[in-house]
Amino acid sequence: MTEEELNQIIESLCESKAEEFRMFGYEHVTGKEIWECVSDKYHKNGQPALHQMVNDILSLKVTKFMNFMTLSAFRGTHF
Repeated sequence: MTEEELNQIIESLCESKAEEFRMFGYEHVTGKEIWECVSDKYHKNGQPALHQMVNDILSLKVTKFMNFMTLSAFRGTHF
């Protein structure tokens, strides 16, 4: 699998998760924000295997995402 194919898969999954959050009423969530939240923990240990990234994206809960967004806003690293 090429890196471009991997990026397309991840982008598609993140957009799907963003759509799910929008169905719950979080109207301004983007796929990019989903990826930023999920990949935040990868900075320390490096990028994991594809199955782990897929699991991390699909199992992301709204509460964890909103905590990430709130902390990012306080740090001034987001928005």
